[in-house]
Amino acid sequence: MTRSTQRPRPEPVPAPMTDADGVRLPRLRFTDVVVRGAVQGVAAVVLLAVVSLFVADHHDRETFLAVVAGFSMVGSGVCLVFGGFFWAVCRGDVRRWRDWRTITGQTDAVTVMGPALFRLGVLALVLFPGAIGLYHLVDIAPYDSWLYGS
Repeated sequence: MTRSTQRPRPEPVPAPMTDADGVRLPRLRFTDVVVRGAVQGVAAVVLLAVVSLFVADHHDRETFLAVVAGFSMVGSGVCLVFGGFFWAVCRGDVRRWRDWRTITGQTDAVTVMGPALFRLGVLALVLFPGAIGLYHLVDIAPYDSWLYGS
């Protein structure tokens, strides 16, 4: 008796739950957006630390970190204000980026941009103290250290 080995067939992936408009359920929640933005902000601080090591000159490294801190401070304020405003205007109709195709009117883009801007604002809000902290680390680094630069 010969045995043939057959690969098991993959189980079909269930379609995501959607409402009548085709928007994925469950809708975005405020805490999930804030947590995801904070995690992405921590990843941005780690990336900034690595990238700042490629700026060789000490003064240029400090300037780079100060400029990133300034832009993230201003960007976080702008994104949090507009994202919060758009989120409030949506009144519960908050959509993900992947729900962009469900937009039917001119004003429906706010339902996607509200959480996107708010997440970006939280990311920049976490990046700002990280960049300031890295700036101070580079500033107080001993002259011959790798953190000081050349």
